[in-house]
Amino acid sequence: MKRSILTKREHEIFTLLVQGLSTKEISKKIKISEKTVRNHISNTMQKLEVKGRANAVVELLKLGEISF
Repeated sequence: MKRSILTKREHEIFTLLVQGLSTKEISKKIKISEKTVRNHISNTMQKLEVKGRANAVVELLKLGEISF
């Protein structure tokens, strides 16, 4: 089994993002602050060396890290 580049929390957040949830909705659903959600998204974008959430989602889909 290949090792994920995402932490469990990052995976959870991006899975919810592709389901169409906003930062605010994600923060309420998993009971963390909106700032923490944004930090996880930023950390993931840095890991992937991409700018923007959409580009991160595309890259994660290509890598098989998340799915619809």
